Amino acid sequence: MSPDAELMLIFGTLHLIAVALGVGLFVMFLRSETTQPWKPPDEEDGGGGGNDRLPSTPKTSPSGGLPLPDAVQPSVRLRSHDRLRDLKARPERRPAREPAPAPGPRPVPHR
Repeated sequence: MSPDAELMLIFGTLHLIAVALGVGLFVMFLRSETTQPWKPPDEEDGGGGGNDRLPSTPKTSPSGGLPLPDAVQPSVRLRSHDRLRDLKARPERRPAREPAPAPGPRPVPHR
C-alpha cells in the first residue's frame, strides 16, 4: 500500500469516528428529557411575598447610616466628579541637597 493510500485511509477512519460520535451526541440530545420551568412553591397564606414580620427587640449593632461614635472622619469627601488629587493639597517638596565637594587630587607616593 502506498503512503498516500495509507494517509487517506487514516483520515477517512478518523472522519468516520468523528461522524459516529456526532450522531451519538445528536441522538442523546433528541432523547433527553426537557426540563420544566421553575415554579415557586405554593404558599399557604397566598401572600405576595416580602417580610412583614418585625423583630421583637431592637437591633443592637449599627448597620449603615450614622457613623460609629469612635469613627474618624476623612479629611476630604468626594461628593462630586472632582478627583481626589485635585482636592488634597500637594505636599511641599524637599529642598535639593548641595552636592558633596569633589575630592581633591590624591598625593602620589614616591618610591
